[in-house]
Amino acid sequence: MRCIEISAPGGPEMLHLAQRSTPDIGAGDVLIEVVAAGVNRPDVMQRRGLYPAPPGASDLPGLEVAGIVAAVGSDVQQWQVGDRVCALTNGGGYAEYAVAPAGQCLPVPKGMDLTAAAGLPETCFTVWTNVFDRGRLRPGESLLVHGGSSGIGTTAIQIARALGATVYATAGSDEKCAACEELGAVRAVNYRDEDFVEVLKEVTGGKGVDVILDMVGGDYINRNIELAAVEGRIINIAYQGGFEATVNFVPVLLKRLTLAASTLRPQSAEAKAGIATSLRHTVWPLLVTGEFKPVIAATYPLEEAPQAHALMESSRHIGKIILEIGHRHS
Repeated sequence: MRCIEISAPGGPEMLHLAQRSTPDIGAGDVLIEVVAAGVNRPDVMQRRGLYPAPPGASDLPGLEVAGIVAAVGSDVQQWQVGDRVCALTNGGGYAEYAVAPAGQCLPVPKGMDLTAAAGLPETCFTVWTNVFDRGRLRPGESLLVHGGSSGIGTTAIQIARALGATVYATAGSDEKCAACEELGAVRAVNYRDEDFVEVLKEVTGGKGVDVILDMVGGDYINRNIELAAVEGRIINIAYQGGFEATVNFVPVLLKRLTLAASTLRPQSAEAKAGIATSLRHTVWPLLVTGEFKPVIAATYPLEEAPQAHALMESSRHIGKIILEIGHRHS
């Protein structure tokens, strides 16, 4: 099979096309003939040598795919050869065949092509476990999504709005802010021109925001604490602006805040299967009704993975970046 290997830690040019044997599957796994794979920040971190694959996982990048089931392990009951699935993989998605635990696969929604479906798993799993499990976002509450025009952001905005929350966002240009508002954010703040704390305190009448999803860290840590409502929850999924901050914990104490953070990849197969079950019951119906749909910024053929990574690192995109690998879109 064709695949993309990381020749050494470094820039996008370290991604190169290679040939490998089709991977073996375990008793609880599914082998997927990959039509498309999503490109995500963890892939970029892995390429730079900063996010190694966990023990036993493929060393190839790629954490989400969509395609056709080509084989199933001996213990797999819920999938059959020929099923259209999208899946959260443990690695190895940038390839013509990829392995995923059966519990991390979800059906491709009726009427959705496989290229679009490849943009669902990583963002949906991440948003669900952080905003709804850890963040406990409820209907009638408010959510602030930093990086609202990212794949994670465009997903969080749509799902939270569809499930009854008032959504705010930050983004780095007027175009990105307009895209966030089109997707359902009540107010998107261009952080280059405005102070999101001031703007959103005013918009919320001084109450602040109930749940904040942050991938920036750094100086946003204190600003999130300042903006959070009483009983607010702040969830970090990345620290692109830095891992360290000097924090005054008095407002954390007085407002009874919850500070949490998580990564998805190291979690157990059982935990990820549980997230998949929640998604199937709660989010997948929104894909059928059209209340939520993946926003695809750009697609590239597999051999142009370096260009896809360069776009990801430029942050010029709005939504998901997808590698198109196979040709079976039916």
